[in-house]
Amino acid sequence: MKILFYDTKNYDRESFERKCEEYPEIQIDYLKSELSPNTARLAKGYDAICAFVSSDVGTETVEVLHECGVGLILMRCAGFNNVDVKKTGEYGIRVMRVPGYSPEAVAEHAMALALAANRRINKAYVRVRENDFSLGGMLGINFYKKTAGIVGTGKIGAAMARICHGFGMKVIAYDKYPNPDLDFVTYVTLDELLAQSDLISLHCPLMDETYHMINWDSIQKMKDGVILVNTSRGGLVKTEDLIAGIRERKFFAVGLDVYEEEKKNVFEDRSDDIMESSVTARLLSFPNVVITSHQGFFTEEALAAISETTLENAMAFERGEKNGNEVE
Repeated sequence: MKILFYDTKNYDRESFERKCEEYPEIQIDYLKSELSPNTARLAKGYDAICAFVSSDVGTETVEVLHECGVGLILMRCAGFNNVDVKKTGEYGIRVMRVPGYSPEAVAEHAMALALAANRRINKAYVRVRENDFSLGGMLGINFYKKTAGIVGTGKIGAAMARICHGFGMKVIAYDKYPNPDLDFVTYVTLDELLAQSDLISLHCPLMDETYHMINWDSIQKMKDGVILVNTSRGGLVKTEDLIAGIRERKFFAVGLDVYEEEKKNVFEDRSDDIMESSVTARLLSFPNVVITSHQGFFTEEALAAISETTLENAMAFERGEKNGNEVE
């Protein structure tokens, strides 16, 4: 089976090549180019392509892949909102993903963001490097005995709930489908969660019903001095409204691993570029905001799990089997 791997980073290649030793039936060719309608033409002669959450797998790309005879799109991530699933269905192209590579990796990063933003770790690091040991502007709050609101209690949200519980926090959650394993969690409505939580952490997929779920109206329902963390999808938060809420001093701190206009930035070095948008710069201008570069998944364990599951997906397709990782 021949797979063309798009948008390859060194760590991707190293992880997949190690795991490929266990799958002699699979041949992978690696491209640094991102997937787009133009680069999709390079997939002619391949059985499958491997794409990521930032890849363009829209209508035009899918049409080109179909013309090239590609029968499988392997998403080496959990999200697939960038895939035109309707068009892949029309062409009979199977789409498979990695739904649970390492929920603890993302949850641990979410808590790291919450702690860093709360205790101004980013400011403290820079300040001490300049031999400034003053504490002005560094005052944080205790998480112990505070209320954590978890929006979405799938695998990642459940892991975050357990972390918060371990901190001695009261944990409440909102999810259409409550997780029976979380016996320490109290499920409430979204409005109740917004009103009661000292820390709100987003762990739900990006869909029509969740797009901009954090907006001016929902922000007004939150406690004053709330901490907001998003490690899921940037589109869950309406950025302009978030900025307005920060300016209104609604938030004690904000931690973001994802944000709306991150697509061109994800995993790229743009230090020499003049940024087209000022949104990121505006967010970074606030002393109580910490932003990281979509790195919640980035642990050795998670990369190994992504490689293994992606290759297992390829083998299931080759055998004509379904393993539950199909996007349908």
